[in-house]
Amino acid sequence: MKLTPIIGLEVHIELSTHNKMFCNCLADHFGTEPNTQICPVCLGMPGTLPVPNKQALINTIKIAKALNCKINNEFIFARKHYFYPDLPKGYQITQFQDPVGSDGWIEIGGKKIRINRVHIEEDTGKLLHEKDESLVDFNRAGVPLVEIVSEPDFHKTEEVIAYLKEVRLIVRNLAVAEARMERGQMRLEPNISLTSNVSKLPDYKVEVKNINSFRFVKGAIKYEIKRQTKILAKGKTPKQETRGYDSNDGKTFFQRSKETTTEYRYFPEPDIPPVVFEKDEIEKIVRAMPETRTDKIKRFVNDYQIKEESVRKIVEDKKKS
Repeated sequence: MKLTPIIGLEVHIELSTHNKMFCNCLADHFGTEPNTQICPVCLGMPGTLPVPNKQALINTIKIAKALNCKINNEFIFARKHYFYPDLPKGYQITQFQDPVGSDGWIEIGGKKIRINRVHIEEDTGKLLHEKDESLVDFNRAGVPLVEIVSEPDFHKTEEVIAYLKEVRLIVRNLAVAEARMERGQMRLEPNISLTSNVSKLPDYKVEVKNINSFRFVKGAIKYEIKRQTKILAKGKTPKQETRGYDSNDGKTFFQRSKETTTEYRYFPEPDIPPVVFEKDEIEKIVRAMPETRTDKIKRFVNDYQIKEESVRKIVEDKKKS
């Protein structure tokens, strides 16, 4: 029985704004002294009120538009409830029913990859694991984080890597994010399952969390395909779960059973009213966007009769293009 991988991707990208998503703390947290860029708002202290960062919303609109999404003019924030030590409020302010953008797509090697949604949320803090203790740094908590969720349209690791590189180039071209993976500014979460019938999605999926390199995401997918193949060969179904990836031994490891939407207990954020962008305001944002990479490649090929392969190398270098 031939099994085909079914892979979807969730990509988290920190936006390069001056301030955090819902407060005035500085957003650039890399290399800072732990817990020095925090305030009662991003720590979720009682009585504090979050105020959305408009520039972060504008940047998210740009990303969604560059991914050919339909842009909503009304953004509704929601609370996503779960417990983890790096989540100070006990819930994350995110979006659920009304994201910034939806139903998008990008083309990779002649194949159209569908984008389910693009939404904005706040990042969590960061756990630092020592030998006998775990420490938490909340400087990252509240940093604007865009999540790009694809449909499960990937069957090969090569397609996954090509897509991720394209997304990174898009956000860099827009100048809305640096997406430096070694700094955790772009984090990857593949959802992997196997099927003998590509026209029907499997009854399970395994999510591998917080991968910060293309090489590691490739390794995680290859290992999961091998692991799940062995389970299915025994006539069993892999468990729906969340796993991590150990880059030292090239294996994934169990973290927790995968939560369902119901378990997150989403409900509208009561402290933030719906944020409305008028149609002409969205059009103004779109007009100010730089030329897309796809349009730039077509223009260079048509106007200068340069081979597409050479044009792509030029376009990837912002200084040359």
